[in-house]
Amino acid sequence: MSSNQAETIAEMAMQLCGSDFRLHGRSADHGLDCIGLAAQCLAAADVPCEVPTGYSVRGGSIAQIAAVMEQAGFVCLPNDRPLREGDIVLARPSPVQWHLMVRAEGGFVHAHAGLGQVVFTPGPAPWPITKIFRMES
Repeated sequence: MSSNQAETIAEMAMQLCGSDFRLHGRSADHGLDCIGLAAQCLAAADVPCEVPTGYSVRGGSIAQIAAVMEQAGFVCLPNDRPLREGDIVLARPSPVQWHLMVRAEGGFVHAHAGLGQVVFTPGPAPWPITKIFRMES
């Protein structure tokens, strides 16, 4: 991924802040979940990705998520790597839930179900990061 694509991913994430949350949501007009947010950011950066459907809020596995991200051209990095803008991170808000967030300058953008919208959270990740997905050139 070029640095321009990473910047585009981060910029699009910031532009989507304030969009409504909706499980399985795929557009800012009708609502986004964390996968929809990531998909919108990748589309803005011209990164093709087959977006999964039919999933529940709880469940899934790192292997399933990594397979989708790797198919889109991302490298799966361990959680101890320094983060870069445009990275998509997999966090673990609870023992039974996974959550994707986009790294932006100074924090993370994510679709927050509890707040009902896409938000920017400044500072460190609010939940433990399990994996970092990055497109390396």
